[in-house]
Amino acid sequence: MASESAGLTLANVVYAKKGSIAYITVNRPKVLNALNTPTWSDLKTAFEDARDDAAIRGVILTGAGEKAFIAGADISELIQVGAFEAEQSSRFGQEVLDLIENLGKPVIAAVNGFALGGGCETAMACTIRIAVETAKFGQPEVALGLLPGGGGTQRLPRLVGKGRALQLILSGDMITAQEAYRIGLVNEIVPAAGLITRAEAILRKIAFNAPIAIKFALEATNKGMETSQSQGLLLEAAYFGLCAATEDKKEGTSAFLEKRAPQFRGR
Repeated sequence: MASESAGLTLANVVYAKKGSIAYITVNRPKVLNALNTPTWSDLKTAFEDARDDAAIRGVILTGAGEKAFIAGADISELIQVGAFEAEQSSRFGQEVLDLIENLGKPVIAAVNGFALGGGCETAMACTIRIAVETAKFGQPEVALGLLPGGGGTQRLPRLVGKGRALQLILSGDMITAQEAYRIGLVNEIVPAAGLITRAEAILRKIAFNAPIAIKFALEATNKGMETSQSQGLLLEAAYFGLCAATEDKKEGTSAFLEKRAPQFRGR
């Protein structure tokens, strides 16, 4: 049986490890897991630990309670900030979400309810998004006199296309999990009782493969989205060459020819 251990002790996030998976849960259910500065800081701490722990092969991110994944920013904090503080807050949130997106390990957003504003942006920074049937997604910032500040104007068009993204951003409308799946914002819709189990199954499937290859595949895809296709292809070829020099490549190809399961060591 895989061992389970408590991670760091954090005020607004529950962090635990079981086997090769880290579990990060935003734990402010009374305010629907709204994001304030201390919560962003706790997320940063937890994800840095998951990144640096060689035993961790993937992360599941979810929200406490049954109503919300993350329902957005903490408005009681937001109402007090001026222009300079708002820009700094936006940059800090973007930094945390960049960390999640470029962790070098897969991160699954297990969306168990409302994923609005910063919650939708947090889900979009994850590698894969699975959602319960009752989940809701949206970027309602314009109704508060703001625009998305955690990467929503950048990641949403890349995931669903410019037209659909602008309709969501400019209207502030919420959409159902079914609509989110239809437009490509969500990878899968699963029953609530099986949400974490399905996330674990996806991560275990990924973890069967070579960890260096996983890391470089993530980097090639993320960096390639920021450049032209021709430059992305050069990047892909460079990472392909780096993988070819690893012990895992030798093990993977040998195992295939020998008709046995590979034993990857991340070297």
